[in-house]
Amino acid sequence: MTSAERREQLINIARGLFAQRGYEATSVEEIAARAEVSKPVVYEHFGGKEGLYAVVVDREMRRLLDRIASALSAGHPRELLLQAADAFLGYIDENAGGFRVLVRDSPASGGSGMFSSLLGEIAGRVEHVLGREFASRGVDPSLAALYSQALVGMVAQTGQWWLDVRRPGRDEVAAHLVNLAWHGLSGVDAVTDISHMGDTRSNEHLGCPGTTSQVGPCECPPTG
Repeated sequence: MTSAERREQLINIARGLFAQRGYEATSVEEIAARAEVSKPVVYEHFGGKEGLYAVVVDREMRRLLDRIASALSAGHPRELLLQAADAFLGYIDENAGGFRVLVRDSPASGGSGMFSSLLGEIAGRVEHVLGREFASRGVDPSLAALYSQALVGMVAQTGQWWLDVRRPGRDEVAAHLVNLAWHGLSGVDAVTDISHMGDTRSNEHLGCPGTTSQVGPCECPPTG
């Protein structure tokens, strides 16, 4: 093997082991043994297990981010959300091992390799989409950061669950996620002060036709 070929071999072997066992349970010895090389070869290419892990994670992060970025083509915000959710689930479907690497344990010293860092980058892309939509509705665009984190977190958490169950189908899961997100976002009011909303803990009619706000207490007569 050439040096470049050996490097790719080690990356692929490590990717499979990290996906299966996680960072802590994977050893340089096993990576070297599977590649039929000595441990110093691994250190020569990556400086150690943490360096190899960082390369694997960086590749998976770029693969997922590039997939989402290339999928965002529609102009309508709802279509953009659907494309992003489908791209995320598509990555999980076709790169299950890579996704398991991203969501498994990582070295304590890791920063950019953490899954939360990846979600932050994706949320940043979604934030721009929501910011434009919020501004057009008279909603404070600064709230787009909060909502983008919530949306991306919802898709990522659902994706981890779906990775194991694989039903319903990918398209249906994406559609349900966007349906939940979109109808929730459609009720966002241009509210900057929530102190006037009142206590809705005992309200059983939240979002009923009789209310003027999707988030405030309804105007129906109290029951019981």
